[in-house]
Amino acid sequence: MIIFFDDRPFRIVRTNQLSASETSGFDHVIDLRLEKIKKTMLTGHILFLNSTATTAVQVIQLLEKELPKQMLSITMATREKSEVEEKIKGLYKVIKASGGVVVKDSKWLFMFRRKKWDLPKGKLDKGENSKTAAIREIKEETGVDAAIRDKICTTWHTYSLNNNRILKRTKWYLFDCIDDSEMQPQAEEQIEKLDWYSPAEAKSILINSYSSIRYVIDSLNKIHKVNE
Repeated sequence: MIIFFDDRPFRIVRTNQLSASETSGFDHVIDLRLEKIKKTMLTGHILFLNSTATTAVQVIQLLEKELPKQMLSITMATREKSEVEEKIKGLYKVIKASGGVVVKDSKWLFMFRRKKWDLPKGKLDKGENSKTAAIREIKEETGVDAAIRDKICTTWHTYSLNNNRILKRTKWYLFDCIDDSEMQPQAEEQIEKLDWYSPAEAKSILINSYSSIRYVIDSLNKIHKVNE
């Protein structure tokens, strides 16, 4: 599970899934059996070992109170991954959304909205499943008809709405373009333009995007490598 707090990743991983090469990339490695959580720990890229549902909630409460500017990412390694994830979800009202990456001639469809490059996505309507919602949102936001090829990943991010703490779950899919003859940005959603970019070209525009979108593209690249 990966949650984005103000576009900064908070990961929950199983302890046995961490490799030596991964652990070497952290600025701080903190064993929560030996140390208590302090706000001063939240700088750079942090790895918390021996995390529990209780310690995960403590970290999130610190982030919700005031997100440290020096914090880049948090990874919580735990032997109780499901329990930790359920505890975190229980802190929020969960809203479900879906979206995707549409492919045409080996290029990906991106949209420029609110001064950043983004991917089409949106909330599920009542009674709607994630795949149907993703197809609908792509059509509404871009005018493109698309068919699902594969699942990419799931992301979560937090925000406040009417004084409620919201956790949005977004399922991401890979799509094949069926018809883009009516492609047009949806002005009501503040989408300024749409364009197709090759994976190489996408690297430059993703500099002006969100960490969550870069995570989706990184996940897509990993899928391609596995399938090659």
